[in-house]
Amino acid sequence: MEFRTATELVAALRARQVSATELAEQAIAAIEAGDDRLNAIPVRDFERAREAARAADAALARNDAGALLGLPMTVKESFNVAGLPTTWGIPGTSQIPVTQDAVAVTRLKAAGAVILGKSNVSTVLADWQATNAVYGTSNNPWDVTRTPGGSSGGAAAALAAGFVALELGSDLGGSLRIPAHFCGVYAHKPTLNLLPRRGHAPPGIPALSVVPHHDLPVIGPMARSAADLMLALDVLAGPDDAEAVAYRLDLPPPRHAALKEYRVLIVDRHPQVPTDAAVREAIDTLAARLEQAGCRVARSSPLLPSLDLIGSTYLRLVMAFMGGTMPEPDYLAARQQAAGIPEAAADQRSLSALSKVASHRAWMQADFVRTGLSHQWRTLFRDWDIVLCPVTPTVAFPHDQRPWDERTISVDGHAVRYGDQFLWPGVATVCGLPATAMPIGLSNGGQSHDGLPVGVQAIGPYLEDRTPIRFAALVEQVFGGFRAPPA
Repeated sequence: MEFRTATELVAALRARQVSATELAEQAIAAIEAGDDRLNAIPVRDFERAREAARAADAALARNDAGALLGLPMTVKESFNVAGLPTTWGIPGTSQIPVTQDAVAVTRLKAAGAVILGKSNVSTVLADWQATNAVYGTSNNPWDVTRTPGGSSGGAAAALAAGFVALELGSDLGGSLRIPAHFCGVYAHKPTLNLLPRRGHAPPGIPALSVVPHHDLPVIGPMARSAADLMLALDVLAGPDDAEAVAYRLDLPPPRHAALKEYRVLIVDRHPQVPTDAAVREAIDTLAARLEQAGCRVARSSPLLPSLDLIGSTYLRLVMAFMGGTMPEPDYLAARQQAAGIPEAAADQRSLSALSKVASHRAWMQADFVRTGLSHQWRTLFRDWDIVLCPVTPTVAFPHDQRPWDERTISVDGHAVRYGDQFLWPGVATVCGLPATAMPIGLSNGGQSHDGLPVGVQAIGPYLEDRTPIRFAALVEQVFGGFRAPPA
């Protein structure tokens, strides 16, 4: 297996220490040898990848300068790649022709990336496990009885297993960050609308020049190092113009160059969901190390927006989003269910059901609340550079294919509603803030999950994506980052 970073591989290619063809063949061999156990890369495009690698070698011989020239990688199955199926795990959609690359894929190819295929997802990208009726279930390289996360679960598994060094995923409810946390790799949820989503749509949806205005989902990179996230972000970021592939978006620089200069607010407890001791202990260890490194670290701030309000607002907005995309029979059933619930009901189950069929007025009221929360975040980030918090309450959990309402997760031995996992990812998502997920160690929480990766998300100020990525890179340099799974 190949565990060098994308940055290291690109440097080796430019120094002629290895050819693009050799790297592609190594990656193909690794996938063919190891993916039967993981099912991370079910859509394979090896012959066209070999052709692209040969073209990259010719370009390298001419001293062409592509940021990813010759680098083999995969992308999430939900992105359009011309000539490959885009199913989102929905049976019966694999024959729908895909004739155009997603804008993000176009930019990766223009930078010289060699696309080997596509990684597995959850059905309609709506689960924290990567399983569907088209391609089956993906497994976690650290423990194949556990999920690699979702919906970008195949991507995280491929990275952790050493199949590829760079991946492209998406995130609405933690779909980049949770797989990174579960598999011990890196991911970046960008500021809302920083990266173009055209061509990342359910099967059969035309790739129009203007994508629907969705105010929560984003696309973003995954890798085995923080520096690689920046490498990919520079390739991908910018306005949605399929022809404009050779520019660099001028984002604000990182706030600080040295780790000791960062002001870090740590929030590891949520009023609506408990957090497992294995996660909290890893964050405690990181907090102590940051203080020793000279960071200003605190556990509370009066400037922090209410996590209760963030959670309820996120639930309203994300369920309205889900309801707006439901098939008509499902929507009518949801309306019938909501009809028996008092409008003032505030528990999560009732609020979820009501929000699926909310009026535009109700959505606007939630959006007004979000505006107030965004103002509070802006005020907070005048005093703090990073907010560190869990990605989700637990480490990777065992596969669970029961109906959604029957599933639970175990937090310190107590059963917690499966759906409550959305609360920690929503802290960054609801206001469109950038968040970098990074590995911070291995769990030491008892025999049931000892030695599994633990990650954390570093949330940064709006449009200051380079700040959380740089912070993650500095933490990686000082304390270490990715570790290869024992198997």
